[in-house]
Amino acid sequence: MTQASKGVMAILIACVVWGISPIYYKLLAHVPPLELLAHRTIWSLAFFGTVLAVQNRLHEIVQPIKDRSVLIKLLSASVMIAINWFFFISAVQLGYVTEASLGYFVYPLVTVVLGVIFFKERLDKIKKIAVGLASVGVLAFSVGTGAAPWIALILAFSFGTYSAIKKTISFGPVLTVAVEVLLLAPIAVWIVVFPDMVRPEAFQMNLTTLALLIGSGVLTGGPLVAFSYGAPKIDLATVGIMTYINPSLQFLCAVAIFAEPFGLWHMILFPTIWVALALYSYAALRASRKSSTTDAASGAT
Repeated sequence: MTQASKGVMAILIACVVWGISPIYYKLLAHVPPLELLAHRTIWSLAFFGTVLAVQNRLHEIVQPIKDRSVLIKLLSASVMIAINWFFFISAVQLGYVTEASLGYFVYPLVTVVLGVIFFKERLDKIKKIAVGLASVGVLAFSVGTGAAPWIALILAFSFGTYSAIKKTISFGPVLTVAVEVLLLAPIAVWIVVFPDMVRPEAFQMNLTTLALLIGSGVLTGGPLVAFSYGAPKIDLATVGIMTYINPSLQFLCAVAIFAEPFGLWHMILFPTIWVALALYSYAALRASRKSSTTDAASGAT
């Protein structure tokens, strides 16, 4: 198997696990969202700590912490990922997986907008059309249903902001996520030690629930390790397109397994977003091929 094939396989595994994760979190629908978030944070820290220990890199965790500017960025990133995880968990528990999938469909277009705002990136005509089309779709949905898809927008913008912050940090993804969950750990431990603040009196913890909560750490960390392994082995455009597997599977879970409502305005909004993503993907592929051609020509001279 070639390195590129290994990369594709690793990212495919990561995206499939992310895509079907609503099924897992549905099994934990009886756990209050904040308590579930706290357990996810703690067991993710245990997972990443184990990975770094196996790689003999545990000592590296102090490196980002020693740099004050990086630490502030990671603290901001940890807040964003906590918001993202909380609203995703809540969406699953409340029966809004369709809207959650929409958030991850919209996310790539949000990153384009954030790139313009924070990194002064320039959009070509096709990407402008894609962003405009998505905006029109969200606006039409909001007017038609009388409410904006807030969960989708929060998920898209929280993860988009998280990605923008991470773009400015040179340390690898496994190390930085380990630091992020470490920064969240004190609050998470407090919630787990004093759960009566967030759980109803009728809630009873049992071994099955505890095992699933522990497994949430592996579910969080495992795909990220696979993704960080595979991404450098293939071109960025391919990585970007493959990530659509995640929201596509979430969407199928919502409609085919959870039987969530899918009305007229959903039928208008989702195809609009899909067309916008198709245009965005075309522009990304074209830019990638142009860059590859330019690099090849430069290498030949």
